[in-house]
Amino acid sequence: MTTLLVIAKEPRPGRVKTRLTPPFTPEEAATLAEAALADTLDTVARTPARRRVLVLDGTPGPWLPPGFDVVPQSGGGLDERLAAAFAACDGPALLIGMDTPQVTPELLTVDWADCDAYFGPARDGGFWALGLAEPGPDRLRGVPMSQPYTGAAQRARLAGLRVRDLPALRDVDTAHDAGLVAADAPGGRFATALTQLTPAVRR
Repeated sequence: MTTLLVIAKEPRPGRVKTRLTPPFTPEEAATLAEAALADTLDTVARTPARRRVLVLDGTPGPWLPPGFDVVPQSGGGLDERLAAAFAACDGPALLIGMDTPQVTPELLTVDWADCDAYFGPARDGGFWALGLAEPGPDRLRGVPMSQPYTGAAQRARLAGLRVRDLPALRDVDTAHDAGLVAADAPGGRFATALTQLTPAVRR
């Protein structure tokens, strides 16, 4: 079975979702980040897996459900931190972030028969999921992160592998993104938090 990895930051004001400010305050942006992370972890908890790992920058909080191993993120850039997360795995692993609270167990339940890798593109040009049947850190090291072409660069690193592409999802980066993502998952914590905060933003 698959090891499911979630890479995340502790949702503290001023450290997460800074592109939501404005229109949201740093505290409100952190509230939205916590809700997105809670939705993501709940989905991972409901997905069959060999192991569930939260690769965390910060300290766990009440948003962490049972059943997860928590490991600290390594140093270096995001490419190095992602590579280190895979390097700590043995066997197939699928990594996602905390920015797609609309993700479902069906999307994360992957079949490795005749497949070496999974790739989930993000609509902003990045990627929301990366899976490797044989975790190879060199598939990630040196990939330029947080660029409009990050997804294309990472997808190119999978050359020579049998790759299955997952559906494109939207990351929560801006307030516009937040509204669209909430509409895709109207019953989640993220959508509820956004609904509660939006009237205050409009005043």
